[in-house]
Amino acid sequence: MARTPSPRLPAARRPRLLVALLAVVALTGTTAASCGDDPPAVTVAEAGRTPVAEVIDAPATVTARAAATLTAPADGTLASLRVQPGQRVARGQVLAVIDSPSAQDRLKQAREALRAAKRAGRGVGAGDLGGSRRDTDRAADEAFAAARKAAGKIGDPQLRSALLLQVDSAQQQYASAARAADRAVNAVQRGVAGLNSAVGALSTAQRLQAQQAYDLAKATVDALTLRAPVAGVVQPGGTRAATPTDLGGLLGAAGGGVPGLDPSALGAAGQGGPPAGVDDAVPAGGRVTAGTPVLTVVDTGQLGLLAEVDETDVLLVRAGLTASVELDAVTGATYDATVRSVDVLPTSSARGGVTYRVRLGLGAGRLGEGESAPAPRPGMNAVVHLRVREATDAVTVPASAVFSADGRDAVWLLRDGKADQVPVTVGVQGQDLVQIVSGVNAGDRIVVRGADQVHDGQELR
Repeated sequence: MARTPSPRLPAARRPRLLVALLAVVALTGTTAASCGDDPPAVTVAEAGRTPVAEVIDAPATVTARAAATLTAPADGTLASLRVQPGQRVARGQVLAVIDSPSAQDRLKQAREALRAAKRAGRGVGAGDLGGSRRDTDRAADEAFAAARKAAGKIGDPQLRSALLLQVDSAQQQYASAARAADRAVNAVQRGVAGLNSAVGALSTAQRLQAQQAYDLAKATVDALTLRAPVAGVVQPGGTRAATPTDLGGLLGAAGGGVPGLDPSALGAAGQGGPPAGVDDAVPAGGRVTAGTPVLTVVDTGQLGLLAEVDETDVLLVRAGLTASVELDAVTGATYDATVRSVDVLPTSSARGGVTYRVRLGLGAGRLGEGESAPAPRPGMNAVVHLRVREATDAVTVPASAVFSADGRDAVWLLRDGKADQVPVTVGVQGQDLVQIVSGVNAGDRIVVRGADQVHDGQELR
């Protein structure tokens, strides 16, 4: 009993039949089965030899190499603004200075507390040990709570986790010293140890807590001088796509880099912008509060692309593949790109499917007459055409000739004028042509149109 073949390719890759047919006609010189002047219901053509390339299209966004938003570490005023919007700056360059009397006062108090802690233990009696321990714990809890609150304001999950981990580490150090003090105090209260050992252990915990509070206050004052964490172009205020970095210095992060920031893309989260129509630029002398975005530095030295590739195609994508890119903002221009990496974990696409992020380096662009295309800006929309596979001298047939029968790819092959269903192995799948690795040879006559209207043994002209 004859089976009705079903189309093989998914909807996203269904061929443009007319284009495919014309391509084969031009290459091989085809014939068609028809009646009178009506369009042929079944079309027959010869398999040919021609290059074929498999291309995957994916939506993408232009990304900067890095972006960092500098925010005010404390309440105060913008005392000095040393750069202009659009100015290119070097890493470490001073961009602005904030005047914060409150931060200076906290540093002064922390310095005095540290000096007092270094004198702790003189004249302390056994009855005072418990109260001193509770006071030390209270001060430590307040300092760690303040640090966690500040870190919690960070929008970037990776950076926030790194900062909270630093606070946890400091708290563990203090907890270890506090436990030693507790053991010494309990030993004194039970009468099994001398007062000096308990006072020494308590003093160690107090000094550690005071030192940590002083370091935090000192880092806050140091952070009032805003320096460029990366080289790039300055713009006022913040951006939802940039990652604030000043709190890393506030909590003791090493260097001026941006922990966790993808070097080929903008940060995933940042400062929420102002309402529409409101400029978020802070003028010199303007008031700021802790966390206010002051400046953003964007490194555009090497632009990249962040593409979203569907799960059905991602296994064909690998580092080193070349691609061509079209930008919505530059009509008629084509840019070169190269795949740098493919994410291991998926993301949910806007259409509800599963996609994987592919990171590419963006090269130069060309217009129609060979003229250089303008450099794009981060955030622009693009479409990436990834050449995942290609064959130079391949046996090819129109994609419309291949159908699925009993779970295998097949074509209708003409033998002595009669249709014979033949299983085939498909290789590179172009938009209009597909490579046949086995089952069909160049010159074989096959059905390229109307395969669903053919049955075994049917006579075809």
